[in-house]
Amino acid sequence: MFEVTTVTIEGKPTAIGSAGPYTLVVDRPAEAGGGGLGFNGGELLYLAVAGCISNDLFREAKVKAIDLARVKITVRGDFTGSPCVSTEITYNIEVDGAATPEQLRDLVQHVDRIAEIPNSLRLGTAVRVDQVQVASRRAGRPTRSENRPTRPTRVVWRSATWSRRRSTARYSLAST
Repeated sequence: MFEVTTVTIEGKPTAIGSAGPYTLVVDRPAEAGGGGLGFNGGELLYLAVAGCISNDLFREAKVKAIDLARVKITVRGDFTGSPCVSTEITYNIEVDGAATPEQLRDLVQHVDRIAEIPNSLRLGTAVRVDQVQVASRRAGRPTRSENRPTRPTRVVWRSATWSRRRSTARYSLAST
């Protein structure tokens, strides 16, 4: 089973996302109230599609004894509506390898059929809140924590605007 986590920087929307030993910065664009320091949720969704296709191309190429030299995946989509949801997600693939053009096209078609992330989206994998833990910091009251399961809920990612600018930042988080 996979598990990923995001933890915000105290008092900021900027978060460090982690999966095992790997990290990245998650944030909202500055014009939407964030720090503009990392990927937003929509970009991460589309990167998940691109990363899955790329990884699966290399995995399946190895099975077929094809040496790939370079793969480029460009994913496109947008968010619209209320609640805001992704429009159709499309992707372009550039693949260069030690095989005939027909073998490379067959490899791409095979991966398009089996790739886990695109298939999860195509088949509508359920997303729900499993547990909520809250800590209230209201003035004049002690911190109150609750930890209780919730009913299954539809989770929707929302964003007001998009930005293509990138900055880099380093953060460290103290363990609590």
